[in-house]
Amino acid sequence: MAQMKPGDKAPAFTAPDQNGNPVKLSEFQGRRLFVYFYPKANTSG
Repeated sequence: MAQMKPGDKAPAFTAPDQNGNPVKLSEFQGRRLFVYFYPKANTSG
């Protein structure tokens, strides 16, 4: 997968929420959304 740069649009994806339920990026179309990715669990933000 190509590395993203600041300002790039996110590709379509589905990820689990805090309860394990799938959430699609497309569900937030037309709204502002902040997506935080971190490299490893239990690390500082």
